[in-house]
Amino acid sequence: MTATTSPPTGGHGDPGSAVQGMGDVRDVRESHGKIAPGEIAIGVIMGRTSEFFDFFVYAIASVLVFPTVIFPYTDPLTGTLYSFAIFALAFIARPFGTIIFTALDRHYGRGFKLTTALVLLGGSTAAIAFVPGYQSIGHNAAIALAVFRIAQGIALGGSWDGMASLLALNAPENRRGWYAMIPQLGAPLGLIVAALLFAYLTRTLPAEDFLNWGWRYPFFVAFAINVVALFARLRMVVTPEYNHLFESRDLQPTTVSDTVANHGRTIIIGAFAPLASFALFHMVSVFPLSWVFLFSTEEPSGFLLLEAAAAAVGVVAIIASGLIADRIGRRSLLGVSAVGIAIFSIFAPFVLDAGPMGEVVFMLTGFALLGLAFGQSSGVVASGFQTRYRYTGSALTSDLAWMFGAGFAPFVALWLSTNFGLISSGAYLLSGALATIIALWFNRNLGRNL
Repeated sequence: MTATTSPPTGGHGDPGSAVQGMGDVRDVRESHGKIAPGEIAIGVIMGRTSEFFDFFVYAIASVLVFPTVIFPYTDPLTGTLYSFAIFALAFIARPFGTIIFTALDRHYGRGFKLTTALVLLGGSTAAIAFVPGYQSIGHNAAIALAVFRIAQGIALGGSWDGMASLLALNAPENRRGWYAMIPQLGAPLGLIVAALLFAYLTRTLPAEDFLNWGWRYPFFVAFAINVVALFARLRMVVTPEYNHLFESRDLQPTTVSDTVANHGRTIIIGAFAPLASFALFHMVSVFPLSWVFLFSTEEPSGFLLLEAAAAAVGVVAIIASGLIADRIGRRSLLGVSAVGIAIFSIFAPFVLDAGPMGEVVFMLTGFALLGLAFGQSSGVVASGFQTRYRYTGSALTSDLAWMFGAGFAPFVALWLSTNFGLISSGAYLLSGALATIIALWFNRNLGRNL
């Protein structure tokens, strides 16, 4: 592969000077050492865990906090639906973030892009902790929450650093499935930390204190984790060694319009191929928490502890997905997992509605299936692109997959279940599984890359 050696185009005024101070990764031309895939994996896991921790802190607050603090003028169910509607805004905003930050990447470098995105992510996350309740500023509280949530989504679109693609391209030929699962570990790890933190706060604080100020602490923690993750990731992406790897693998940003023109079909297939796992993602993490909190007398701390335990099962299942995929292929594993999710969608509503033991079975089974399917979803997103378009194409495809598969899942599942019975949430999950099976069938050539 011919290395891309053209210098970045665009303005080089004050922003360019700031970038030069950080060391624009595309301008570095020094001797390069060999970097092991394991070192890349550490950076990927740290980055993904911090992003998913932010994600789950907001998701849990959407159930436990915002219906009471931001929407106290309506009933708890409607307040939760309002919260889930704002929750979805970040997923709608993510593709726009990719468009904006891809342009920044091309003109000012990956270091500038990543710094700006993570400062925006951390700042908007911390700002949520300062949002006054409805009792203080009325409907402006919901408006402020929506604005900061959109800012989170734009920042998440810009936080794509290409490390996952770099990891996949540097993976040994016979261990692609193993390295494909590594970025996905951030999701259950982020959930474990967020669930345990909220479980501690809800169990140790009186309800009034938790709703007044206790719920704000996880957002401050998220900001601190983002700062640590920012420096850890910058340390990697702006070094000469990593610059050499990005360039030798041709992992440079292309324009969104050019990427869509050359790989539009790949983007659509890539967005729908992992839909089963992305839909299941929220069906076993966010939706059941809302259902149990609204329609049972259980303490939220107990269910949060169950979520943390189930997420640990998800970690094991994601690791297993890497081993299995290297034996039977990622496409085959995704197909089998989609069938398993389809079967799970039929009996899952009855199990979730069967009391505490049913909830345990629902969560453990759901996270086991999620780990097997979600563990290989990043490989599907990236594998169909020519290397030149992989950096931008993977980011855009991931954004669309999250938006279609997960962004509206909590709202839709809760609305369907309360209007047509819990079984309708199973039908929604089944539609995601069928979408994956159809996408894999239409893109049978995907198997060549997996």
